[in-house]
Amino acid sequence: MLTMAEIMETIKMVQEENLDIRTITMGISLRDCADPDAGAARRKIYDKITARAGRLVAVGEQISREYGIPIVHKRISVTPVSLIAECSHAEDYVAYARTLDEAAAAAGVNFIGGFSALVHKGFTAGDRTLISSIPAALAGTERVCASVNVATTRAGINMDAVRLMGRVIKETAARTAGQGGLGCAKLVVFSNVPEDNPFMAGAFHGVGEPECTINVGVSGPGVVKNAVVRAGNVDLGTLAETVKKTAFKITRMGELVGRLAAERLGISFGIVDLSLAPTPAVGDSVAEILEAMGLERCGTHGTTAALALLNDAVKKGGAMASSYVGGLSGAFIPVSEDAGMIRAVDHGALCLDKLEAMTCVCSVGLDMIAVPGETSAETIAAIIADEVAIGVINKKTTAVRIIPAPGKRVGDHVTFGGLLGEAPVMAVHPFSSDNFVCRGGRIPAPIQSLTN
Repeated sequence: MLTMAEIMETIKMVQEENLDIRTITMGISLRDCADPDAGAARRKIYDKITARAGRLVAVGEQISREYGIPIVHKRISVTPVSLIAECSHAEDYVAYARTLDEAAAAAGVNFIGGFSALVHKGFTAGDRTLISSIPAALAGTERVCASVNVATTRAGINMDAVRLMGRVIKETAARTAGQGGLGCAKLVVFSNVPEDNPFMAGAFHGVGEPECTINVGVSGPGVVKNAVVRAGNVDLGTLAETVKKTAFKITRMGELVGRLAAERLGISFGIVDLSLAPTPAVGDSVAEILEAMGLERCGTHGTTAALALLNDAVKKGGAMASSYVGGLSGAFIPVSEDAGMIRAVDHGALCLDKLEAMTCVCSVGLDMIAVPGETSAETIAAIIADEVAIGVINKKTTAVRIIPAPGKRVGDHVTFGGLLGEAPVMAVHPFSSDNFVCRGGRIPAPIQSLTN
């Protein structure tokens, strides 16, 4: 039972501290939609998505009204399209992306994820076709998001895929140059990708998932920041306990919303993703949580330690509040989507190398990073290689969502709008990595044990 004090506390979190459910994401299996006839496959995909997700938005809005909890996005994730489209032997999969976009529009959702390929150990013909289709697909659709997993701890790093993704990102930026390279904001390169992530642009519905499920992504950086401020000048152990208790309350709300949505839609409840997902709004920043802990500016010495404390406490608190925790779960550090991160870059406190160090202890990786438009495909590939190596060695998910902003230089800003925010263009190293990246092949998986 909830006490009146707890109810009032939740109301304050919503009204004054930017607490929301960032997304309810319906995962839909398309495995029964594969067909050698590409047109028939696309019809099956459209019909299944619209039938399954037809009530998703209405149910989300109904729950939001009843409980007074903002639900910002309603989204769909589907089985990786490379697995579904391969038997059609189509020359490209752009038409499949358009079908996903049309189905998402009909369902009224914000985004649909799953224009994806899993190539951590090598390519199939369908994987290559999908990856080569990404630039045109993202330039020609509004809601479609793409992702490619290029590495796992068990398989190592597919450097041929890493190099290819550098080129794909450059082409995607060029095709969406009029929007500041916006297409790249809908493309993520992963290591150790989770199959139940509700957050875009990396969401897809894994092959081990049920026919249809609801996954929830909670938020609440503003709530955590205010809890840290109220805690005052306490020691770090006490501060971690404060964050843990706050994460428990945030996650419990997410669990409630997810179970209600699943029940009303007549499908299974999947997971709650505990990630603190910031927005460009004032007071809704992960960077500001770190600064409230005692850092003058996010990015200075001590930032990685503070982020490690935050991430661990969020996971501990959230895990106690939900029976099923999954996805990415922790703290996101996207530059363009976090007002505090943007300020830290503009003040010279935060650079690409420091962000890379921070990704060793956070939920994802180098997220929504803008770099000069002239940055080469090989340099982008090298940045991806560094980041996925962190994931492979540390047995965690890492990812790269990077935008080589056309026509922009270091110090410029590129604006995407909405939750995607505004990215300051960050410097990359001037020294070449080309010869390393162009070797290709696969970096072997790290040794797991010497005892078996």
